[in-house]
Parts: sequence; structure tokens; C-alpha cells
Amino acid sequence: MIFSLDEGLAILERTPATLRALLGGLPSAWTQATEGGETWSAFDVIGHLVHGEHDDWVVRARIILAQGEERTFAPYDRLAQFRESEGKTLDRLLDEFAASRAANLAIVRGWALTDAQLSLEGVHPAFGAVTLRQLLATWVAHDLAHLLQVSRTMARQYRDEVGPWREYLSVMRADSRTETT
Repeated sequence: MIFSLDEGLAILERTPATLRALLGGLPSAWTQATEGGETWSAFDVIGHLVHGEHDDWVVRARIILAQGEERTFAPYDRLAQFRESEGKTLDRLLDEFAASRAANLAIVRGWALTDAQLSLEGVHPAFGAVTLRQLLATWVAHDLAHLLQVSRTMARQYRDEVGPWREYLSVMRADSRTETT
């Protein structure tokens, strides 16, 4: 599928409500659970998404659009949520995410981006030159990856409880694990 700004924004605007519907009001046994080791809980993922709304997508898009002398993005702290979410409730994080996302989407829509602007480049600290189109497509895919991560983490809490059905539930297999950043 070729990236379409309108189609991408349609996903981005739905993510906060989707996460609220999935997670709002659930016991912490669901929202604080991880897959073990250094994996993230649903709470951690929401904190990460909030941080991204403040320090990633629109910040980097502005750098690209400015086409200034310095077009290299600052490195993104993909673990900042552990510090920034401290003392907050999941409901508060869901509210912050919804408000920040709505504000960011209003900004992006207000730009009325052209194909020429979507082709402008910035410099990612690890990948080198990236276009605004790639950045925005990644924002959409990033949301979807974290929706998958949250639902996979939750499903795996019943890995042993499903008994023999585990064989038919691909979400329970180790090979269904994907990395998200």
C-alpha cells in the first residue's frame, strides 16, 4: 500500500480510543503484566506513546519541513516513559495520549502537506536521510505495532490457561513476538 496522508491520519486518530476501549478500567493484572525480562507492559506502552507525541513525530516533522541548516534529529529516548510515567495512573496516561495526539493531528492537518513536502528529507541519527513521507508512515506502523504488542502481551497472560488450544493460537508462539520501538 502506498502511503496516503489521509488514510494514515485515519489510523492515528483512532489509536487513543482503541487503547482506551481495550485498557480503560482493567485491573492492573492486565495492564501491568509483561512477557518477562525487559519487555513492556500495556502501561509502559502507553507511556511510550505519550512520550512520542511530545518528542518524536511532530518534532521531527517540523525539522524536515524547516529545511534548515541542521536537519539531524536528536536521538529518541525510547525508555523515557519509565521516568516520565512515574506516579501516574493508566487513566491519566490515556488522557494525556488522547489530548496530545489530537493536538498533533491538528498540527499535521493544518500543514496541508503537498507531495513535494512529503518528499523533503531530514537526517535520522541511525538511518541517515529519511523523508517526511517515511516518518509519517512509520508513525502509523508504530501505532499498529504497539496495538499488536499490547494485545499479544495480554493474550499471553493466559498462555498456560488455554491448555491444548495454545497450539492453534499463533499469538502464544514465541515466533509471533515482534520488536517495537
